[in-house]
Amino acid sequence: MIKTDILIIGAGPTGLFAVFEAGLLKLKCHLIDALPQIGGQCSELYPKKPIYDIPAYPEILAGDLTDKLMEQCKQFEPGFTLGERAETIEKQEDGTFIVTTNKGTKHQAPVVAIASGLGSFEPRKPLIHNIKDFEDKGVEYMIKEPELYRNKRVVIAGGGDSALDWSIFLSDVAKSVTLIHRRNEFRGHLDSVEKVQDLKNKGKIKLITPAEIVGLLGDDKLSGVVVKQAEHIEKEFEIECDHFIPLFGLSPKLGPIANWGLEIEKNAIKVNNALDYQTNIPGIFAIGDGNTYPGKLKLILCGFHEATLMCQAAYQIINPGKRYVLKYTTVSGVDGFDGTRKEAPKAVVKKID
Repeated sequence: MIKTDILIIGAGPTGLFAVFEAGLLKLKCHLIDALPQIGGQCSELYPKKPIYDIPAYPEILAGDLTDKLMEQCKQFEPGFTLGERAETIEKQEDGTFIVTTNKGTKHQAPVVAIASGLGSFEPRKPLIHNIKDFEDKGVEYMIKEPELYRNKRVVIAGGGDSALDWSIFLSDVAKSVTLIHRRNEFRGHLDSVEKVQDLKNKGKIKLITPAEIVGLLGDDKLSGVVVKQAEHIEKEFEIECDHFIPLFGLSPKLGPIANWGLEIEKNAIKVNNALDYQTNIPGIFAIGDGNTYPGKLKLILCGFHEATLMCQAAYQIINPGKRYVLKYTTVSGVDGFDGTRKEAPKAVVKKID
């Protein structure tokens, strides 16, 4: 039995930052993740994708963000159960929870924080009859290693942030980049849309809208795609390419967590955002992309905020009646569980004559 103060389901950015915030309160964390490595989607789906909305980082790769978060929280010595899925949860008479994984590993804690993001997920695939024939032979549903596309002809389909961001990124890597979307309007950030338009004007990206891919060409490997323009019902044409990357988002599934008795709304866990992001079951919290409440924004930035308030509430559950006085790290420094201490800089007092 693995015992801890806060059991965190999910080792993505929100879960990792929760370890740091819990550590400041002298609370120990253990994390469970079905993936074999930490980082969640940032590590599994787009480790080389740049992120632009992390405070103090004008741009940081998703994989590098994971590394920085791990570096920040490692002083609090979190435990990890990786490559195992949280399967069942049982509440004990003493108020603690026992969570068992699909491999039978048991974990016990008075507080459970679900930071599983979108949960288990699958890429949404376009309805092209022969697409399975070219999977891993030129068709990829996510980009893990951009160097794979160095000096290659790439066709990307989609209208969201991923399609826009990767088109921008690969414009400096690939031999050619063609972005195809079934509408003239894009769903991504305005800044990204403007960058794509600018790159199109400079001849670095070819943009075809409104249109969609209706067929794939090739024998053992992909050699091209068939494009159908929406304005011309009968008009189809071919584009030679080495890679086709349909980026239509993910189909999220909560998995076994959906059977834990939590209140679910549109495949997300409802929480009380007016207080501490606790679910309908006292002692179980949901933070990050997997929760929902009025005004919810699915941003890593918001997950960090939710993790901070969750840890404050967890402290009260674990230490009932004990008052906690908030201390700023700029004043108090940081005490790690390994005995090390990072001192806060001393204030400089200057006498004025």
